[in-house]
Amino acid sequence: MAGTNLLFVLADQWRAGALGVAGADPVHTPVLDRLAAEGAWFTRAVSNYPVCSPYRAMLMTGQYPHRNGVTSNLSSGAAGLTAPLPTDAVCLSDVLDAAGYDTAYVGKWHLDLPAPADEHHGEGRRDDGRVWDAYTPPGPRRHGFRRWYSHGCSDNHLTPHYWVDEAPREAPHRIHQWSAEHETDVACELLRELGGRAAAGGDPFAVVMSYNPPHPPFDEVPDRYVARYRDVPELLTRPNVDTTTTEGRQAAAVAADYFAAVTGVDEQIGRLLRTLEETGAAGDTLVVFTSDHGMQLGSHGLLAKNVWYDESLLVPLVLRLPGRIEPGRRDALVSTPDLPVTVLSLLGLGDRVPAAMQGRDLADAARSATAPGPGAALYLRMPSTAGPEDIRGLRTPERLLVAARDGTDLRPVHLYDLEADPYQRTDVLAGRPDEARELLAELRAELERVQDPWAVPA
Repeated sequence: MAGTNLLFVLADQWRAGALGVAGADPVHTPVLDRLAAEGAWFTRAVSNYPVCSPYRAMLMTGQYPHRNGVTSNLSSGAAGLTAPLPTDAVCLSDVLDAAGYDTAYVGKWHLDLPAPADEHHGEGRRDDGRVWDAYTPPGPRRHGFRRWYSHGCSDNHLTPHYWVDEAPREAPHRIHQWSAEHETDVACELLRELGGRAAAGGDPFAVVMSYNPPHPPFDEVPDRYVARYRDVPELLTRPNVDTTTTEGRQAAAVAADYFAAVTGVDEQIGRLLRTLEETGAAGDTLVVFTSDHGMQLGSHGLLAKNVWYDESLLVPLVLRLPGRIEPGRRDALVSTPDLPVTVLSLLGLGDRVPAAMQGRDLADAARSATAPGPGAALYLRMPSTAGPEDIRGLRTPERLLVAARDGTDLRPVHLYDLEADPYQRTDVLAGRPDEARELLAELRAELERVQDPWAVPA
């Protein structure tokens, strides 16, 4: 069976600026810089709800959180707040499986709620009192992935564990090796087998490589990567960094480790791409690299994610398909649910996109640097284990609007002029009420388009 293959590489907590080619952070990423030069590099890819589980559910289902039900990070503390990934959702991987792809998943999944038994296997209970790591049994909860080498959500980067294929909950495979390196070993073996078979005319393959780093803990990074940054005098170079806050001081303390993890994963991606070349299948393989969300790393005095600022909201996105994707920069605003629809279209499976997917097909924008793309993307924050806040926002090339809801209507609470203030340091809402009203109307229209429950009559 002939078909275009897929290698989808997903990292965790990798912000858009943490690419050398972006010229934003003092980071070394030669592999991804080269991939960006060979493919479509999207500079405004948006993680619409910049947290692990909601992003991953949007990526799989092509639906926004209010539709797929994953409205919070999944842990034992989230029961009653959110659902896991629904078994009846037709996901990207289900479509690929039905189309005859040999599908494989390696790495972090984080789309299931832990069962009581999960406390006693895998990672167990963390210091925060919650169980995060969940076993995903063979069958419909794996959504068409035939080969499985995964954990739910374990942050033990130096002593990871994995459930392999049909292994029961009680038998995780435990490793003493940096997780990104070990997972790359596994993925390379899969690529040698599946890529060689596809290159010889066999079934196409779809391999998802889901790295946990550069997600914390930041001190679990091999020293050979940390050494590159240890003596760099200034790592937090963005003008909106504030290290006078508690989280800002934490950011300064972990910056070298964060960038070290980025460089380390970049090196592992290089191994994946070299292996793909060796199989002879690279010329007919769509390679995608992205991340589930970014990281503040001291910007605005914050450390992590789940806010509307670009450091959290924007993620790297590169798509390469030789001869079919024109290399070059793209500035369209890509939303997370757009990705599965676009990937299926680029693979020649556009007629199989499930009707329930809400994402837009951006294959033309990927293929051509001159094709138009979306001019706006949503920001979402819903009541979750992180807090009760319910917020919506709209990111355009020139503006960022953040809104709250008062009764039956929306109320603007922040407005940033991204042309004059790209680092979002000055809230201009008070002085621009007319502009805020116009953007609020655009936000309402976008919420109506995706049938968000916040969509109310003007």
